Amino acid sequence: MKQNSANRRIVMRPAGSHALLLEPADHTSVDALTHLLRRSPVDGVTDVLPAAQTVLITTDSRSDLGEVERRLHELFADFEPTSHVEDAEVEAIRIPVVYSGGDLGEVARILGISTDDVIAEHTRRTWRCSFVGFAPGFGYLASSEPGLAVPRREESRTAVPAGSVALADGYSAVYPRRSPGGWQLIGRTSVSTWDTHNPQPALITPGCSVQFVAEDIR
Repeated sequence: MKQNSANRRIVMRPAGSHALLLEPADHTSVDALTHLLRRSPVDGVTDVLPAAQTVLITTDSRSDLGEVERRLHELFADFEPTSHVEDAEVEAIRIPVVYSGGDLGEVARILGISTDDVIAEHTRRTWRCSFVGFAPGFGYLASSEPGLAVPRREESRTAVPAGSVALADGYSAVYPRRSPGGWQLIGRTSVSTWDTHNPQPALITPGCSVQFVAEDIR
């Protein structure tokens, strides 16, 4: 079957007998690709799991993988890798933050701006959860705007408190529970982002939007 230009921009590889690994040529379009797959369900697909550069498609064990792949090619016929998901489509989860993290000053130094500017930029943006990894409920939050990308710490902490708000590698995140971590800590929140007593334990899930709000503790 001849593929159009859109399909050639998305590589599909078998991942076992009931899954496909999709890799868009433009890795920044993973979010838009995931949104398309969830907005336009494909028969036979039971789960869509995004990562930093790929999307894993799990299929029903009774489905023919080749037929699912054909349906995906049809869906992707008009896919544009530069397309994006408008933040207004999903109401943002508001997370209050006390910006007193141990790395706030270092983040400001790396970026060449003041700590107040770091806070203003972090709260001004709407962040979208691209994928979840590292630990249950740990959402990698991306922004369509550049300017807050900082490297991980040279030395990781052995224990980062739950609720810590951090930056690293172009992402922001909230640590859902106490764990080791190497991200730059800029603040903390009292909001629980992981609660096993809830039917849906994770507050932050792929595709959701997050708005950080500076909390005045005075």
